[in-house]
Amino acid sequence: MKYSKTVYQALMMITQFGVNMLVPIFLCSFAGMFLDRKLGTDVWMVALFFVGALAGFTNVFRFARRIYETPAQTRRQAARRAEGDLHGEKTEK
Repeated sequence: MKYSKTVYQALMMITQFGVNMLVPIFLCSFAGMFLDRKLGTDVWMVALFFVGALAGFTNVFRFARRIYETPAQTRRQAARRAEGDLHGEKTEK
């Protein structure tokens, strides 16, 4: 069974939401653990975890706002063009 391009676009969008959220959290947490080991403290990992979470939420919010600011008609036209490209059809712009 073949799926349309919109299904793959939706899966990529969901994956991008996850990546946009998790990467800043992991990077800041690991930086906090590194600082805690170097400085002999226990506070940096927790503090930088929350900084990473805030950065992740900001990334997700910006990404979602960019998606929903694009009109639905424009998204449908782009999906149709991409689907035509998958089937080897020539599309005019």
